[in-house]
Formats: sequence, C-alpha cells, structure tokens
Amino acid sequence: MLQLIAVISLVVFTIVSVLVGVISSRRANTMEGFLLAGRNMGPLLSAFSYGTSYFSAVIFVGYAGMFGWMIGMGSIWIGIGNAILGCLVAWLLLAKPTRRMTHNLKARTMPEFFAARFLSGRMKIYAALIIFIFLVPYAASVYKGLGSLFSVIFTQTSPTICMAIVAVLTAAYLVLGGYIATAWNDLIQGCIMIFGLLCMVILVVNQPEVGGFSEVVGRLKDIDPSLVNPTGGVNGKMLFTNIMLTSFGVWGMPQMIHKYYAVKEGGSIRVATVVSTVFALFIGCGAYFTGSLSHLFFEAGADGLPAIEGGYDFVIPKLLTHALTSSVFSIIILCIVMLLLLSASMSTLSALVLSSSSAVTIDLIQEVRPNIDKKKQMTIMRVFCLIFVALSFLFASLNISFIVNLMSFSWGVVAGSFIGPFIWGLYGRFVTKAGAWAGLLCGPVVVGGLLLYNVAQIGFEAAKGLAPQFGVTAMAISFVLVPIVSLLTKSCSYEVSHVQRVFDTAE
Repeated sequence: MLQLIAVISLVVFTIVSVLVGVISSRRANTMEGFLLAGRNMGPLLSAFSYGTSYFSAVIFVGYAGMFGWMIGMGSIWIGIGNAILGCLVAWLLLAKPTRRMTHNLKARTMPEFFAARFLSGRMKIYAALIIFIFLVPYAASVYKGLGSLFSVIFTQTSPTICMAIVAVLTAAYLVLGGYIATAWNDLIQGCIMIFGLLCMVILVVNQPEVGGFSEVVGRLKDIDPSLVNPTGGVNGKMLFTNIMLTSFGVWGMPQMIHKYYAVKEGGSIRVATVVSTVFALFIGCGAYFTGSLSHLFFEAGADGLPAIEGGYDFVIPKLLTHALTSSVFSIIILCIVMLLLLSASMSTLSALVLSSSSAVTIDLIQEVRPNIDKKKQMTIMRVFCLIFVALSFLFASLNISFIVNLMSFSWGVVAGSFIGPFIWGLYGRFVTKAGAWAGLLCGPVVVGGLLLYNVAQIGFEAAKGLAPQFGVTAMAISFVLVPIVSLLTKSCSYEVSHVQRVFDTAE
C-alpha cells in the first residue's frame, strides 16, 4: 500500500513539474529570460524560490536528524536563525542594492558582478571555477539526503535509482524552462512543503511515544535534561557555529543571491522579504522540532549515537516511517512528506545547476570567446545544465556517508570566498581590487588549510566534524580582510572613476 501510493504521488508530481517546464519554455529563449526571467519576477515567486532553495532534503534528513538528536529542542534556534538572519536581514540589506547594481553593471551572475565591479576578468574566471567545482559536492549532498528517505520507503529499490529519477526530472524542467520554470515549480513545491510539514508535525506529536504537545518537554527532560536546554547545553558552541554557517552562509552563496537579480524592484522586494521569512521560520523550526523528538522513538547506543542502522542520516526517515504507516491516511501523509523532501531537493538542485552552468557558459566560455553566437550560447547553457546534474549525481553515487559535513565544506569554501567581496562590493566605495582578491582567496585557503592541519593533528574522521567551524572562520576572515587590505592598498585612477560611476548609477 505504501509503495503504491508513493508511486502514484511521484507520477502526478512528475507530470506537473514537466508540464510547467514545457509551458515556461516560451519565455526561456534568450539568456536573460532563461537565467533571470527578464528580471521581472513577482514577490511570491521570488520568495518561494528563495525559501525552497534554502531548505533541501539535507536540512530535513541530515541537519534536523543530527542536531535534533545531539542538541534537542535547542536545535530549533538554527531554524529561527535561518529565518531572521538568512532571510529577513539578508533581504533587507542585500536585495535592493544587489538588484540595482547588477542591473546597472549588466551582470547576470556573481562572477560577472565581480568582473564588472572590480574590473578584473581573472576574478571572473576564478569565481566561476569556485562555483562549478564546489557546488558539485553540495548538489551531491542534496541527492544523498533524499536517497535516505526513498531507500526506507522503497525497500527493494536502490537509492541510486531514486537519485537518478530526481536528476532526470530536475534536468527536464530546468532545461526546458530555465529560471521561470524553476520559480513556478518552487511555488508549487513550497505549498507542498508547508502542507506536508504541518501534517507531519501534528501526526508525529500525537504518536503514543510523544503524547501530544503538552508532553514533549517533560518526556524529553526525563530522558536527558540537556535535550530541553534552550542554549544547547554542552553543545552550545556547536549550536552557535551552525546558526552562523547556515544563516550567514547564504549571504555569499551564488544560487541564493541570484534571486535578488531577478526580482522586481519596489513593493515586490518588501513582500518577498516577509513571505520568505515566514516560510523559512515555519519550515526550519518544524524540521528541527521533529528532529528533537527522535529520542522519544529511538534509544541511544553505548556511544551516544542513535541505535539505528545508518546513523544520523536515517534518524528522520525511520522516525517518519515508524510514525506514519499505521493507517491509509498516515501513509498518504508520509507520501506527501516524501514529496516535501523531493520538492525541497529539486528546488535546491535546480538553483545550484543554474548557478554552476552559468558560471561555465557565461563566465568561462564567453570570457574565452566573447563573440559567441547567442543561440549557440543558449545551447551550451542547456548542455552544461545536463553535465552538472550528471556530475553531481555521479558524485552522490560514490556513497559518501557524511551528508552534513559534505554540505558544510561546500558552504564554507563558496561562502567564505564570496561573502566579503560581495557585501563590501555593494556598500564600500573604498574597496580595491586587491581587497576583493584577498576575500576571494579565503574560502579554499582557510577551509583547506584548517582541514589539512586538523587531519594531521586528529585524523580525518574527527576533522570532518569541524567543517562548520572551518566555514564560519573562512566567512569571518573574508569579511574582515577585504576592508583591511583595501585600506592598505591604493586604488588606481581608473578604478576611482569607475567606482564613482558604479555607485552613482546604482543610487
């Protein structure tokens, strides 16, 4: 019964997604239309596109399962931080200046922004390589998170087959309709996520193991008082680090910044700010709250880890299949939750594919062949969308088990490279090319350096758990180093006049 309902759900979901891609294909005949939807996206489409790209299956399966188990109710602060810092403050500070400056500089991607803002073609190539190389493992972590749940529902089917279905479906509607197809699917998928999460939380909380909302705190406290400690207790440092990584990291992630490029100005930005914040608050808090209930369903082993096969990555999948398979109604809800995770993963994956494929097509190939034919460029763009999906799928097929660490390393390198130069580039007239380069180098240098040092000291198994700290350190150093190096280096006369023109037209 479970698998039959799940298959029917997937078929309907697939038909709707592909149909949206076909309908949207008429508006994706130019690079501006394919990549930015003509910079004319409405507030709801922009808000849901941002929110669904933010929360992938990694959040539900990897992060919520791991931190819900380790920290308990305190892990909900990660969801709150994502909503306040990663959505509300990010939209308030970055949306309008990003939209205006990238429009005036005619920049369609983050590497193009760096090249136009700092007058450096090499910076454009470097940024494009960072995006393409390090977004592949990030996308792979999205596949892995989704594969964990599918392997529990479809017990006789390999997770690799499930991941392949996601890859083909995402590639189909993205190649057909570009960003506009992605945005409309994100809106549909966002609604599925809201409804699915609401039903999931209500049904899980009313399981006998939990006993209703009024019993949650008391029962968790009986197991371990630290599970209801709002500061995270002994895991407070871990809690703070992951709030910083997942909240501020999106300030420098190209697939998230891309949403600001395409949104309409004025009232659309204000509405999108509110909607994306509310969406993130509901989804983030709901996911981590569910993860915090895991101790009520599973016992801890002698090592403190959940006594289930697969470890942290299977905490949420097995919790859901345990709680939502007692009746036809609960099975239907479980299938909706499956679509929730599928929706979250596909929206994130499509955003990553657009960012990475544009990095190659626009920022690398066009730099080498500036007079490339527009139609040929569109074809190349679509081909690289397929290539990126294939590469990330192959990477995911390597069976790398540490989903959360894989995502953290990728976030650390990419956000650590871009957050300083991007934010200071928007607001700082004094920022020099040398200052921007200093920030751009922080991602791979800081994360790579800290990883190598800690592997030598404590081994890889222990070092990989420090991935969030590496990422936060890289982001902080990038943000601080850009203005310091800029103040110590002098701008050339042509740079001064260029910056004057950039800010005069952006204000």
